[in-house]
Amino acid sequence: MILLTEIQYNPSLAYFQLALRAQSILIEQHENYQKQSYRNRCRILSAHGLQDLTIPVKKGNRKTRITELEIDYSQNWINVHWRSIRSAYGSAPFFTYYSDYLQQIYEQKNRYLFELNLKLLRFYLKCLNIKKPVLLTESYMPVYSETIADYRNKIHPKLNSAILDIKPYQQVFGKQFVTDLSIIDVLFLQGPEAVYYLQVTPTAPEQ
Repeated sequence: MILLTEIQYNPSLAYFQLALRAQSILIEQHENYQKQSYRNRCRILSAHGLQDLTIPVKKGNRKTRITELEIDYSQNWINVHWRSIRSAYGSAPFFTYYSDYLQQIYEQKNRYLFELNLKLLRFYLKCLNIKKPVLLTESYMPVYSETIADYRNKIHPKLNSAILDIKPYQQVFGKQFVTDLSIIDVLFLQGPEAVYYLQVTPTAPEQ
């Protein structure tokens, strides 16, 4: 299948489980920005439980094309996010292995959210050794053929339907395993083995 989805900030575990099942990944670049989604936020597990990290954007509304949405650097969000990530995962076995590379992406200070998210996506795919083509849509189409698995807006902070089964692994905090997290959770904890925790029998129907 071809996976069609929006670009996300530090995408979730479910996002990459779907990517593993796909032949290629098609990113929607002609949509308008949608607030309160994973487009500019990710979810980590801290000592105080679930924590959302949100990138501030300039004048983001439903009429703003996602590729034209600018990041607001007047707010010191990079330090806030990085401090939160370090606090949550600094003791994880593979934090030091990946953190320098990840921090370099942040320090580039991309003007547009889409650019930052695309770089992060390619970084994680490389870390997970997921060698799938990443393509961009040529125009906006509300409906696609059956050869395209359309998951636009199906992986969302307020939805659980897109979360697939995942093999539990030891997390830094908490006694119960938490699935609705960013890919950085399993990457920092399992390193090169992270991809194997994503390779499980899916509960979502094959398209």
